Amino acid sequence: MTSHTLNELIAEGVRGRYILVRSDLNVPLDGSTVTDDGRIKASLPVLSKLTDAGARVLVTAHLGRPKGAPEDKYSLRPAADRLAELAGFKVTLAADTVGDAAKAAAASLQDGEALVLENVRFEARETSKDDAERGAFADELVALTGGNGAYVDDAFGAVHRKHASVYDVATRLPSYQGDLVHTEVEVLRKLTADTQRPYVVVLGGSKVSDKLAVIDNLLGKADTILVGGGMLFTFLAARGHKVASSLLEKDQIPVVQDYLKRAEDAGTEFVVPTDVVVAGKFAADAKHETVAADAIEGSSFGAQGIGLDIGPDTAAAFSERIKGARTVFWNGPMGVFEFEAFAAGTRSIAQALAETDGFTVVGGGDSAAAVRTLGFSDDQFGHISTGGGASLEYLEGKDLPGLSVLDR
Repeated sequence: MTSHTLNELIAEGVRGRYILVRSDLNVPLDGSTVTDDGRIKASLPVLSKLTDAGARVLVTAHLGRPKGAPEDKYSLRPAADRLAELAGFKVTLAADTVGDAAKAAAASLQDGEALVLENVRFEARETSKDDAERGAFADELVALTGGNGAYVDDAFGAVHRKHASVYDVATRLPSYQGDLVHTEVEVLRKLTADTQRPYVVVLGGSKVSDKLAVIDNLLGKADTILVGGGMLFTFLAARGHKVASSLLEKDQIPVVQDYLKRAEDAGTEFVVPTDVVVAGKFAADAKHETVAADAIEGSSFGAQGIGLDIGPDTAAAFSERIKGARTVFWNGPMGVFEFEAFAAGTRSIAQALAETDGFTVVGGGDSAAAVRTLGFSDDQFGHISTGGGASLEYLEGKDLPGLSVLDR
C-alpha cells in the first residue's frame, strides 16, 4: 500500500480547483499573540506550493480544546493573521467553519488564494465518536470544494485522531500526503527500522506513565535510553532512592522496575541521572542546590526538596552519549526549562544534539518549544517533529487513523 503525495496532486493539475488542506495551526498564544509560530511556518510550504499552482485552498485546523462550540479564546484569528503576514499569497479567515460565512467566503475565493475555516473543533461533530455525525460534518466540508476537489493532510500532529477533518474527509475526496506528513513518516521509519547505531533515545517530561508504551516498544531497538525530566524520580524510586517531594508516580514503580529488568535482557541500557538540582519550592526564584541523585533528602531542603532539573554531571554524561550516537530521538525537557535557574539540563541536551554528526530528531511540542525558547534554530537539528502525540503513538507501534486512510 502506498500513499499519494502532494507532488502527484500538483502534477495532475490544481488550477481553479478547491483543495481542502488539514494544517496544524495549533500554536501557543498569550492572549491574542502567537508566542511560537513554528507550526505556522511549517505549514507554509504546502500552502505555497498549492497556491503557486493556482489552487483555491481551504484550510482546516484546530486550536486548543474547545468543547464543540465557538469560544473567542480558541479562535484561529491570531494564527490566520500570522499566516497572512508570512505568506506570499492572500489569506483570509472565515467567520465560521461550514456555515453561511464559510460558504460565501469559499465561493468568492480566487485562484492562488487561501481561506482558513474557523476552528474545526467549534463543531462538536468533528470529534464525535459517532461515525454518522462525523460523516455529516465531513460531507459539509467536502461540499465547500465543489465537484472537483481533493484533500491534503499536512497535519501530522492530528493523524492519530479519528476526527472528521482528518479521517472522514479523506474517505470522501481523492487524498494525498502533505509534505509535513510525508517527512514525518519517513523520519519515524528511520527511528523504528533500519536505524543507524548507536541509537540513543532521550526521554523527559513530567510523567513516566505518558511514555510507558514508547519505552515498551523501544526495548531492544534503542541501544540507550537516557531518562530526565519529572519522570526520572520514578526511576530513582524504582532503584530504592528517596526523592523527597519531587514528582513521583508511586503506582508506576513496579512497572519501571520491570522495564529495568527487561531492558537488561533486551540489550537496552537505561541511564538515570547521578545528580539533580533540588529546590525548596516550585518557583523561578527558588533557592536551589545540586545533590547526588541518591541523596535528594539530604539536601538543605530535606523532605520538602523538589527536583527541578538534571545536574551538571548528568548533563555532561548524557551529552557524551548523544555525541557518540548515529541516531538520536529526544522527547521531553530535562527540567523546568521555563525557569532559567532550571534550564541548564535541557539546554545541554539541545546543544549536544546540535553538535552531533548523527541523525537527530526533536519530538514533541514541549521539546520543540524548549529548543526555540533557549535560542536554538530549527536547522541545528536533523528534524523537529510537529507530531507530539502522533509521533509517540507511531513509536508505540499503534495504527494512526489519519495515515491509514491515506493509503491507496
